[in-house]
Amino acid sequence: MHLPKAELHLHIEGTLEPELAFALAERNGVTLPYASTEELRAAYEFDDLQSFLDLYYALMAVLRTEEDFAELADAYLARAAAQGVRHAEIFFDPQAHTARGVPIGTVIEGLGRALERSEESHGVSTRLILCFLRDLSAESALGTLDAARPYLHRISAVGLDSAEVGHPPAKFREVYEAATALGLRKVAHAGEEGPPEYIREALDVLGVERIDHGLRCMEDPELVARLVADRVPLTLCPLSNVRLRTVDRLADHPLPAMLAAGLHCTVNSDDPAYFGGYAGDNFDAVREALALGPEQLRTLARNSFEAAFLDDDEERRARYLAEVEAYTFD
Repeated sequence: MHLPKAELHLHIEGTLEPELAFALAERNGVTLPYASTEELRAAYEFDDLQSFLDLYYALMAVLRTEEDFAELADAYLARAAAQGVRHAEIFFDPQAHTARGVPIGTVIEGLGRALERSEESHGVSTRLILCFLRDLSAESALGTLDAARPYLHRISAVGLDSAEVGHPPAKFREVYEAATALGLRKVAHAGEEGPPEYIREALDVLGVERIDHGLRCMEDPELVARLVADRVPLTLCPLSNVRLRTVDRLADHPLPAMLAAGLHCTVNSDDPAYFGGYAGDNFDAVREALALGPEQLRTLARNSFEAAFLDDDEERRARYLAEVEAYTFD
């Protein structure tokens, strides 16, 4: 769907398509344990979040140089633009790269090279969000934030991702306080596989402005009421939820009920190379499976721009919102 939209929940490492993975593997002398792109794509079937993460981290071995990261980001931006994305706020996982010997500067400068030319090349404005891996220690997260200090001119916010269960947001209180002191915005994954209480902790302990996923808030009416009253954005990822078995079928997704409750929902692609679709594909899928009408879809697009970190460019936000209102559905 070409409805203008912002993508607010996108892991750049999760845009690594099999064809690019093989090309980078050849360029960098990395041997992949798959005979072909078809065999690799067939491996993109998951039982849960951890089974996805195992493959996700293994394939990162092909990413070695600034050019690799720039090529990865540029390929995503081209696909996103073709599906109506006008603004993208992109997560990256530096610890997954530094742990295998890739300097954090290589990652950030490579991504930054693609992002700084994105508007000219693709018509997409961007922000970069540094994510901490929650299944690693808080000390590792603090060290990563410290290592990123020379590159803060390229970074807009911090986030929290990876295996959720057993790793509550409160574990990262100190690193989020440090990020606040540096003037960075704050988001966090919460309430995907973890309980509603993780959403509360992300808000109350970490002080986040957006909740990534947040699906399980629907189990807690009091929490829903708070999220509605405070207009906290939720960056939902419907196709991801199905692939990771958070919901059995897209037709079972609570998005319509969440919209009806007044929650500030957005629709995003998460890790689109692995989960079957980019931002426009997710819009198409929920439109069909959940019978969403034009005004519900327009609300989702409007929400995405309202929730975007564009406070320093309200003119741009207004322009994007005007595009949403002017869009004509097929």
